[in-house]
Amino acid sequence: MNGVKKYEWGLWARQIGAIMRLEMRKTFFAKRGLWVYLLAAAPALLFFAYTMVQKGRAAGMAARASITTEQANQVKEKMTPDEVRGVLGRPHSRFTHMDPDKPRSRRRDPDAMIEVMQYSDGKSDYVYRFKEGKLFRTDVYNTRTLTDDNVVYATIFQLFYLRLAIFFGCVGVFMNLFRGELIDKSLHFYLLAPIRREVLLAGKYCAGLLATGVIFGVSTMIQLWTVYGSMPAAQSAEFFERSGVSTLFAYVGVTALACMGYGAVFLVAGLIWRNPIIPAATLLVWEGANIFLPATLKKISIIHYLQSLCPIPASPSGSVEGPLKLLISITEPTAAPIAIGGLLIVTAGVLVLGAWQARRLEINYSTE
Repeated sequence: MNGVKKYEWGLWARQIGAIMRLEMRKTFFAKRGLWVYLLAAAPALLFFAYTMVQKGRAAGMAARASITTEQANQVKEKMTPDEVRGVLGRPHSRFTHMDPDKPRSRRRDPDAMIEVMQYSDGKSDYVYRFKEGKLFRTDVYNTRTLTDDNVVYATIFQLFYLRLAIFFGCVGVFMNLFRGELIDKSLHFYLLAPIRREVLLAGKYCAGLLATGVIFGVSTMIQLWTVYGSMPAAQSAEFFERSGVSTLFAYVGVTALACMGYGAVFLVAGLIWRNPIIPAATLLVWEGANIFLPATLKKISIIHYLQSLCPIPASPSGSVEGPLKLLISITEPTAAPIAIGGLLIVTAGVLVLGAWQARRLEINYSTE
């Protein structure tokens, strides 16, 4: 009896491998899935543009350098423009503009003008603003820091990459595994083969998971290299020596778990619904509204557990303005073992439902 079971498991494993080989070619090179590559590449291009802007900003600061940090620290509030020039010398930029706080009828008066002088020490830009001949405001714009880049990457990864790029990428890949075959009228070739429906489902799911994991995992690594590898040498070395490897594994792991969870849902949606776009849109709304839900409902979602596993939390409050900001619900992240376990249980439960549905699947191409 044990020998029979062992033979069955070995046969199923070989069948799953054969199905994966067939599906991998269709998944990686399907014309209808080319936009998945664009979704994966979009964040990398966005981060590349961000690093170019930051490098240009840093180069501009270095070119404008005319003072030292010690000199900038000598400037105090209520100093006159002449006193500031006496300490710092000639500014690299000087202009005036109307005071927006003054009544419109007085904006042309000399006293209603604000004088602005700009200096740089090569690492920071100092902008001094004078009203009625007195310094009333100083703005300091620093070059990029490791902390800033951590927050920028975490925000884009969690609010764009997970919620949109990976989400729609999984829609395009996993929904086509069954639904695409039905549309192309080719699924019956699989069903006529001597394989169990559960094995067919497992093979297709593993192929989709491997494809999306590779596509979006590689994109994640390119994004990390683009952001942190382009920083000044000292900051880049600090990141890779202190937490670079663990951060890389964390973000790639979250990417793989996102493909696993969303992939299972969309694979089964393609089996159950004739028009799977409706459940996909419903799930998109639910996942997008997660930041506004109370703590209990937040946990009935995939995105909550994915964000809990991210190395750096990204607060959505900074990207939401107006009355909606008051509706944001802040919830403590779920512990990593519970988050990973919850995602695995949900994925397994969805795939069991899919296996049950696959056993009941009947093809009628005329209705598709």
